[in-house]
Amino acid sequence: MFRVSKLTDYGMVVMAALARRPERVRAAAEIATETGIAQPTVSKILKTLTRESLVDSFRGVNGGYRIAADPKTLSVAHIISALEGPIALTECSSAGADGCDQVDGCTIRGNWQAINDAVREALDNVTLAQFAQPAGVSANYMDGKYGDRKVIPILSAS
Repeated sequence: MFRVSKLTDYGMVVMAALARRPERVRAAAEIATETGIAQPTVSKILKTLTRESLVDSFRGVNGGYRIAADPKTLSVAHIISALEGPIALTECSSAGADGCDQVDGCTIRGNWQAINDAVREALDNVTLAQFAQPAGVSANYMDGKYGDRKVIPILSAS
């Protein structure tokens, strides 16, 4: 089964929380309380996101974290890649096929690459601003504020 890790899922929750108030510097404890994710996990995620330049950190009494990019231009693919590494459904659909013993005689590698590219494109076309909206809420992204990104409706799971 293809799925993102729990830590990446939590990372998306943290980024969505930051995206809802992009101008505010917020403490890890505040983010943990808002999201319901344990503070050590939030701190670990924020450290990774800071290292990947998606979040800015500020020291001192009024220190904390703030999203480093505009949520309207930051793609879900970029965040997932920062937390997980390259998006690849199979070993051979990643940048190199070094992890596969069958690469020389494989007749389906190109098919996996095409599927991987489609998944990557779909994730590239969802912005953090879209993702940060409550489930089932749709917004009009055709007004040009989101560049040439496609509209990908995010539906409620219910």
